[in-house]
Amino acid sequence: MTNDQIILFALFGGVFIMLLWGRFRYDIVAFTALLLGIILGVVPKEEAFYGFGHPATLIVALVLIVSAGLVRSGAVLLITRNLVDAKRGIASHITTMGGIGAILSAFMNNVAALALLMPVDIATARKAGRLPGKTLMPLSFATILGGTITLIGTPPNIVIAGIRQDQFGESFRMFDFAPVGLVTALAGLLFVALVGWRLLPGMNNPDTDAQGGRGTDDSARYVAELTVPEGNSRVGDKVSALYDACDETGVHIIGLLRGGRRMFGSARNATIEAGDALILEAKPEELDEFRAGEKLEFSDNRRMTLLDAADQGLSLVEVVVRDDSRINGRSAQAIGLAWRQRTILMGISRRGRRITERLRREKVQAGDILLLLVPTESVEEVVEWLGALPLANRGLAVTENKKVWPAVGLFAAAVLGASFGLIDLTVALGVVVVAYAVGRIVPLHELYDQVEWPVVVLLGSMIPLGAALETSGGTELIAEWLGAITFGRPVWVAMGLLMVVTMVMSAVLNNTATAIVAAPVGIDMARTLGVNPDTFLIAVAISASCAFLTPIGHKNNTLILGPGGYRFGDYWQMGLPLTVLILVVSLPATLFFWPL
Repeated sequence: MTNDQIILFALFGGVFIMLLWGRFRYDIVAFTALLLGIILGVVPKEEAFYGFGHPATLIVALVLIVSAGLVRSGAVLLITRNLVDAKRGIASHITTMGGIGAILSAFMNNVAALALLMPVDIATARKAGRLPGKTLMPLSFATILGGTITLIGTPPNIVIAGIRQDQFGESFRMFDFAPVGLVTALAGLLFVALVGWRLLPGMNNPDTDAQGGRGTDDSARYVAELTVPEGNSRVGDKVSALYDACDETGVHIIGLLRGGRRMFGSARNATIEAGDALILEAKPEELDEFRAGEKLEFSDNRRMTLLDAADQGLSLVEVVVRDDSRINGRSAQAIGLAWRQRTILMGISRRGRRITERLRREKVQAGDILLLLVPTESVEEVVEWLGALPLANRGLAVTENKKVWPAVGLFAAAVLGASFGLIDLTVALGVVVVAYAVGRIVPLHELYDQVEWPVVVLLGSMIPLGAALETSGGTELIAEWLGAITFGRPVWVAMGLLMVVTMVMSAVLNNTATAIVAAPVGIDMARTLGVNPDTFLIAVAISASCAFLTPIGHKNNTLILGPGGYRFGDYWQMGLPLTVLILVVSLPATLFFWPL
């Protein structure tokens, strides 16, 4: 080995050990390795930071912003609301949720897809009376599997497509991964739904709640009002017809307001009319989901015109009323909250005490928690004006369900355009992001917040290191080692060994970093054997993505660690047989769809 190869192998070994140790965050580890590579002269300084402008890095960032837009527009809520049912058996539930997760992961970042569906799965587990740990791991694995289907579904696919572009002058297209990915995902989904969840150990903390902690949920529940607009599909139904939707979201209907008259006990059988205000008790996120799903309007809808011009979108803010607060002893209407501050009182939490007036006329008391709908750019100003104490920011967002179809249409057009080669994928996603920003589907102030910058730093740092390893002949050396082990054996044996090594690396090393290292090795092995390098690249893409053995191999597995109440050693019990199944299924599928 040359000195450069020794240094680079040492750097990659150090990255491997540091990530396994977990003391420092992966982006710091990767960036430190890049800096050491520059200082030691194995990474040319003129090429040191080109990874931050690499198409793979840009696509990952853009996909995360687009994913946020699909959430904010209510596109994902539209799917889950119509397909998820807490009354289903656990196998049926895993099949449904896993299928939704896999489909979403194919067209958006699989980490984002899990982040969207995890609260739905936790809420369903609560309603069904089971621990969320029984279904969260299958859901995580399903979203990982779904990401293997398309170019943008998972970072390893994006990285490998970028490496192919650099090596052969042409990237993989959007659905080049689909034949093998679909077969692999289907086999994996069947396994986790029918067998895998049964292999999970019994949850050792029966008192653990759906958030992964113990005890009760202290989130405030608010008394709020939502109005039934003209043309709503619920007009003419009885109030009781909404109860199923209430059960799904956790909202409780406590009355109906019509023409200034409140109906409580008699509201159940009342026929809903346009203009009626439903009096509800709910948490903020439940209230927003119920409003978006039933296409209801804010009770102060006439004052919504004051908020329409908000440049940076709207936020839900929770504040506690103090003795010296401006609103203490007065109503929102009396202090002119709407016209003075462009703010709407969405709800009041007054535990153990009854609220008798309409929200905007109700006299607020010290100790009340108020839920306010505020232009994002004015949040601090409004809280200071009220003299209230803000609660910790929980990232409460207002679903813009009126923008769902524009959001879906723009994204679908970008995917189709890129799929048929009409426009470069990076450019297509960039256009969608700009359109989302201009159309305020994603508020401008949240645009960069949606990018997971540690992942960007990881990619930007590891891509130059991977290129340096290849330039120095390091990947060729690894290919020679693997070739020597499989010398005289069929090509599929060599490819299978590469997949096993990649899967093991992905279990303890970030799957993106694994793809950066393993893809060039696969190309060199294919060249040595005189076969199609695309076959090896597809094999690496599948094996790098399918990290099921530990909670640190894939971010989705890390996300569910706390909420699911899992231990480090719980993953392999379902993950090991799934990994073996993926290897057995994907190896022949790759050889069939991508002949040598």
